[in-house]
Amino acid sequence: MDFTPEHDVEIFAAVPAAPAVFLLRGDDAQAEPYVGKTANLRRRLQRLLGPVDERTKKLNLRDRVRWIEYSPTGSDFESGFVLYKILRTTFPKTYANRLRFRFAPLVKLHLENEYARASVTTRLGRRNTPALYYGPFQSRIAAEKFMNDSLDFFKMRRCVDDLHPDPKFPGCIYSEMKMCLAPCFKGCTDEEYSTEVGRVQAYFDSGGESLSREFSAKRDAASTSLAFEDAAALHVRVEKLKPLLGQLPEIVRRLDRLTALIVQPCQQPDSVAFFHVQNGTITGPAVFCIQSAEHTKSQSMESRVSAILDSFPPAKALPSLETMEHLALLKRWYYRGSRVGEIFLADDKNIFPMRRIVRGIGRVLRGEKRDDDAALEIQRSDGSVPLSSS
Repeated sequence: MDFTPEHDVEIFAAVPAAPAVFLLRGDDAQAEPYVGKTANLRRRLQRLLGPVDERTKKLNLRDRVRWIEYSPTGSDFESGFVLYKILRTTFPKTYANRLRFRFAPLVKLHLENEYARASVTTRLGRRNTPALYYGPFQSRIAAEKFMNDSLDFFKMRRCVDDLHPDPKFPGCIYSEMKMCLAPCFKGCTDEEYSTEVGRVQAYFDSGGESLSREFSAKRDAASTSLAFEDAAALHVRVEKLKPLLGQLPEIVRRLDRLTALIVQPCQQPDSVAFFHVQNGTITGPAVFCIQSAEHTKSQSMESRVSAILDSFPPAKALPSLETMEHLALLKRWYYRGSRVGEIFLADDKNIFPMRRIVRGIGRVLRGEKRDDDAALEIQRSDGSVPLSSS
């Protein structure tokens, strides 16, 4: 809308007193616009564009602004995502400094190396390399702890050098402790090392479940064959693995398999906003109306949610930097102490938990927080799930 100081009262009354992302422009096409987000657009514009108070030093743009652009938002997550897209377009060289990104820590599996290893990084490499990334973690310390504690169950190397195997090399402390296959001095064949790397990849891919199943199977086999000492040792390893996997955040996945649905409050009544996460890339929002006149009563809520999920376009292969920025936004919201909205992750077959999503939509619409009981499957006798169930 146009802004003229003489009609400021009418203009302020026309904008909503609600959360929004806004942009203010002046007559000078070369001047930078003012971009920001606010929890109350009307109040913010009144402060920036209202009559000047000579006794205050607050910023006032009343005599410089001629156009107001704004986009209403329903949540802080949506405001942050819309603000990111606008700043990236408006200030392509300085938007990162304005947003103060803190990139998400990731565990990287260096499969491009002849003797693969793992490390923690906040940077994504080139798309054409076979390296795999797992995350996002809350902090670098958390990522390093999970990686190091996990590698204690395997014999993959911990060193960071490019190896040139030499039988005369004395090895390191890990090889002496039998915690590494020691490819540095040909302590194993290349096939044996590749097999061990495959076990590590399966562990990270499955969130540790592959190793838990492996230990459990070996323990049961040892118990069946009356090798009770071996069974007891394997049971100790199983018990040692449980707390490690228990502290792994649900969102930590292999990035090219990270598929999720984020449900957020919406500025429209009786609606929620959907954001789709695929391969670490965020798309949306898509408005989901709870009581839509376009749908008959015979159409279930699950089918309507599935239809919206199918309507999201396939994720494009974004540049590494842009993917890192999306992960930073996702990490900032997910690990917040009191976050608004809910997230639901797809399983290995890319299938979403529809009943949990339906109940989550009801909680987000009512402004309720999810508790531990909300994750349980609650069904009526006929198998349907009421929207009001918690």
